[in-house]
Amino acid sequence: MNKRLHNLSVPQGPVDVVLDTDTYNEIDDQFALAYMMRSKDLLHPQAIYAAPFFNENSTGPEDGMLKSYEEIFKVLRLLSEELPVFKGSARYLPDERTPVCSPAAEDLARRAREYSPEKPLYVVAIGAITNVASAILLEPKMVENTVVVWLGGHALHWSDTQEFNMMQDIAAARVVMGSGVPFVQLPCYGVVDGFTTSRPELEYWLKEKNPLADYLAENTIAAAESYAKGTAWTRAVWDVTAVAWLLNQGDRFMLSRLEHTPLPAYDNHYTLRPDAPLMRYVYHINRDALFTDLFAKLASPGA
Repeated sequence: MNKRLHNLSVPQGPVDVVLDTDTYNEIDDQFALAYMMRSKDLLHPQAIYAAPFFNENSTGPEDGMLKSYEEIFKVLRLLSEELPVFKGSARYLPDERTPVCSPAAEDLARRAREYSPEKPLYVVAIGAITNVASAILLEPKMVENTVVVWLGGHALHWSDTQEFNMMQDIAAARVVMGSGVPFVQLPCYGVVDGFTTSRPELEYWLKEKNPLADYLAENTIAAAESYAKGTAWTRAVWDVTAVAWLLNQGDRFMLSRLEHTPLPAYDNHYTLRPDAPLMRYVYHINRDALFTDLFAKLASPGA
């Protein structure tokens, strides 16, 4: 229990991390990937996994995963970085007992064997959590040797759990949250939806700083203008907050507390479990502090 509670705290030194991302889904995964790669003083990236998604930007989960796989390489090229990248699940979990084998799930399961509760691997997941759930089903040591940080679900006080990452694969969310793995949740509506930026801010901090910064700013502005042109819009950059949890020494970017891990039900609500293992629940984002750090790293000449 003491080791679990320790692993639910913000790490105080450099840690190994993998990123599981549906990068082509919208504009925020690219920010999160770049932020991870520009935070190597505290994060040692080991691999990136392409996650499935299905919305207007894909024809199905496999197409979403493959488009995300290509988008990961695009961002890495803009960063002038290289890292192992693995294709993820072509479909969602068929049930809560059957993994979907993929290069990503198999690599994550293999890596988990090389770590320990004393030196865990941190898994930052910012899409449907299929790959991570499959790795847990493939390798029970995932529960002991990793810490899973997920941008998924809504706040506990929200009226439902109909958040995109969770709804895509509720079975996978139930596997992860019911497994006992040390788990950090960054809820979307009710918490992270306050982490937004605007066109003037993007242009001030990122435009003409470097090719990566230009791409991120232009991509975000175009996405927001496609549905909100002529209005005073701001755009949430959700996924950055999951990476930022690992950089949150001294609670500089967010506040959190321990909660008993709920279980997402198939009726789009949480099942509260007073006897369940504790998780770390983020309930507030220090928006200005986090954007200050993010923009400085993205606009740096090394980007």
